[in-house]
Amino acid sequence: MKTVKVQPLSKEAFSPFGSYYDMEKPEGYALCGELHRFFPDRVTTYTQAPMAFSPILVKKPAQMLITQAEYHTTTAELILPLNDDMILHVAPPSAGKPLPEYTKAFLVPKHTLVKMNACVWHLAPLPATADELSAMIILPECTYMNDCTVVDFKEDEMFVIEK
Repeated sequence: MKTVKVQPLSKEAFSPFGSYYDMEKPEGYALCGELHRFFPDRVTTYTQAPMAFSPILVKKPAQMLITQAEYHTTTAELILPLNDDMILHVAPPSAGKPLPEYTKAFLVPKHTLVKMNACVWHLAPLPATADELSAMIILPECTYMNDCTVVDFKEDEMFVIEK
C-alpha cells in the first residue's frame, strides 16, 4: 500500500493547494491602539453565501488509512486546529476523479488557519498527537449539503499517512 509522509507546512510546498497564516503569532503590519494590535485581512476568501463556523472533533486512528477524499467546486475551505497540531492531506484539483497518487500530507501547527482552494481534494484533518483533534471548519453555510463531493477510493488508491 502506498504511504504518504507528513511534511512540515511551508508556503512553497502548500501554495498549489491554498494558503495559511499563524493566528497565534501574527506578524507584519498592524493597526494599533493603546491596548491592542489588529492584523487585518491575513486570510481572505470570497463567497456569496453566509459563512458558517462548524466545530469538528476527530479521534486519532490507530492507522492513518485514507479511503476517501472530498472537494467543493465553488468555495475554498478553511480549517483552524484548536487543541493540537493537525495532519492535513491534500491533492490537486481534477475533473471529478481523485488523484491519490499526487497527495501530500502536511503538519499544520495548532492555531494556524489553513485555506484550501476550491476543488482541492482533502478530507477531515487528523490529530498529530492528541487522542482527539478539535478544529474549526469555515465554509459557506450548508456547503456540506450542496457542494460536497465525496469519493471512495478503490483499494489500490488507498494510502497510509506516516509521520
